[in-house]
Amino acid sequence: MSASMVFTDCSSSTNAARLLPLRRRRSPLLRTNNGVVFPRRLINPIRPEASQFTLLLPPSQLSAYSTRWKRKLQRQIRGEIAAEVLRMKDAIGIVPGLAVILVGDREESATYVSKKKEACEVVGINSFEVHLPEDATEQEVLNSISGFNEDPSVHGILVQLPLPSHMDEQNILNAVSIEKDVDGFHPLNIGCLAMRGREPLFVPCTPKGCIELLHRYGIPIKGKRAVVIGRSNIVGMPVALLLQREDATVSIVHSRTKNPEELTRQADIVIAAVGQTNMVRGSWIKPGAVVIDVGINPVEDKKKLSGFRLVGDVCYKEAKEIASAITPVPGGVGPMTIAMLLSNTLISAKRIHNF
Repeated sequence: MSASMVFTDCSSSTNAARLLPLRRRRSPLLRTNNGVVFPRRLINPIRPEASQFTLLLPPSQLSAYSTRWKRKLQRQIRGEIAAEVLRMKDAIGIVPGLAVILVGDREESATYVSKKKEACEVVGINSFEVHLPEDATEQEVLNSISGFNEDPSVHGILVQLPLPSHMDEQNILNAVSIEKDVDGFHPLNIGCLAMRGREPLFVPCTPKGCIELLHRYGIPIKGKRAVVIGRSNIVGMPVALLLQREDATVSIVHSRTKNPEELTRQADIVIAAVGQTNMVRGSWIKPGAVVIDVGINPVEDKKKLSGFRLVGDVCYKEAKEIASAITPVPGGVGPMTIAMLLSNTLISAKRIHNF
């Protein structure tokens, strides 16, 4: 029998976030008019029309419902942002603008940039792109950043990572104006995030998306025990800081942690962001815990045209039998990351123009 909610697969992507409500044997159920089944305890905090969850149904029905809920969520989040973009345009004639700098020809990076541009178009945000060759100099990248820093039509600047090995990543990220750092990677933004009583101008998109998932599904954070697996500057560390701001008691599991399985099994909320395929097994999960899988790892799959499929850091097949909610890979955290990027760009434009 499955967990009580699934966020969907042992995999993560950028299409539309979802958290799958799962069904427990002894939970009282509520069946809605269209035949969708929710555990009764989830009905009050979650409005089905606003839900990012895909319901766990019989295999013959799961795919259709997954697609339906995924599209509803995508429309909802983008609709909220598009409405504000239009309101700003009508009121003061300003359209938010996002600039992306891509260096090299990595197919994965190009795909991410394409998805971000597409999302901008859907919500009415202007997008700008500079695509530099793999052998571009660091100074060329810095010049592009400088140009966007000075451009009043650009309100957010994103440098697509990873950068070529001959470039100093920190030097480049630090060159982005803090007022346009919609990725939230500037050290001053991270510093403010870490300090009580201070507010960063921007919160990093993936960590922000993880917290947004919990909020949208009415999953309590205050007073809960949370474990973050991974301590990167991009996800692990900032998401731990955000959980602390939400009054969770937070532990971080990393490569030097002794007994990581035992520590993780104590958590009410587990966020895995370590980049190791299926590292977190079902035995690591406390019954009823909520699991957010940020990992996105390619594994060989000869059945796929690409020759591989994407899986997460959590072994989905095992964890879904124990957790009360779990994100899928792909389709869980990835869409929230793009949504938060759009949100940060809108916030930047509003702040710059006092709207």
